[in-house]
Amino acid sequence: MTETTSVLTQSLAGLALGAAFALSSPAFAQTAEPIQAAGSSTVLPYAQIVSENFGEVYPDFPTPVVESGGTSGGFRQFCQGVGSATVDIANASRPISASEKKACMDAGVNEIQEVRFGYDGIVFASAAQGPDFALTPEFVFKAMAAKVVKDGKVVDNTAANWNEIDASLPSQPIAAFIPAENHGTREVFEEKLLAAGCEASGTLEAYKASGMDEKAAKEQCHQVRNDGKATDISGDYTETLARIAANPQGVGVFGLAFYEQNQDKLKVATVSGVTPSVETVASGEYPVSRPLFFYVKKAHLGVVPGLSEFVDFFLSEQMAGPDGPLAQYGLVPAPDAQREEARQKFTAGTTIEG
Repeated sequence: MTETTSVLTQSLAGLALGAAFALSSPAFAQTAEPIQAAGSSTVLPYAQIVSENFGEVYPDFPTPVVESGGTSGGFRQFCQGVGSATVDIANASRPISASEKKACMDAGVNEIQEVRFGYDGIVFASAAQGPDFALTPEFVFKAMAAKVVKDGKVVDNTAANWNEIDASLPSQPIAAFIPAENHGTREVFEEKLLAAGCEASGTLEAYKASGMDEKAAKEQCHQVRNDGKATDISGDYTETLARIAANPQGVGVFGLAFYEQNQDKLKVATVSGVTPSVETVASGEYPVSRPLFFYVKKAHLGVVPGLSEFVDFFLSEQMAGPDGPLAQYGLVPAPDAQREEARQKFTAGTTIEG
């Protein structure tokens, strides 16, 4: 199916919805305001690249407005309802949760299309001239967690050097620069490393054995030590890079793309024996990687000018393919079959289950 056919099909599919919507909200049906998107800071630059290119390729439509606010914040805006006062697209560095879907449904956002457009890899990297790091989720947890298990008891984490965690690690002080809670990458850090390491180390079971319920135990697994060994970075990756430049023994958390653009300054760690790369992230072999998404209000298709065309354009080979500007910026493109599936699902109007 050609892009033109895809756009036409999607526009026709939205006519009935658009007509019904126009009856209840004529001002919205006639609006010439731009597409509004909000959400993940990780997805933000990709969406901005597509938006800028869309504005050039489709000059008859207003250039979409893309804002940040984090994945959770984007879903909160997205789920406020349907109409011109609400955003059309939620950008996300994780799938929408059950509670977020319920909030959407409760507010009348009944049909949501989920679009997976590529992958992001989260890496640990240190100064290029420093020693090698071969990490596992368990090693990361034991270095970063507020509390760990020693001699069967849960105690405050007092590990000072990496080689105290495991003899295979460098004999240097623990100094980690990790994403603060305002970053989507923090969620991946917590789930793929802290939570996984908490379970692997036996700490999760120790928490539950002490009387915690499972929810509280899992929340405790996410708690990071506050004794200066782990520092939250609320800025972007350039701030983390600057911290490592100032402290060459530090280890930082970066997106794969940023690391690849700074390989002259950084050395990447393996995780569970896998070196992060475009190939290992896209295949799922590298354990600290994630798909990237955006979510579209189906009720706005055919009503908001250019919305269908924008999604088709975002998913086109021109944008999201291996030779497109998103890959040049650092997106790990989905495999060919996945990219085609995403286009077909959007064109078919497939929505997520409530």
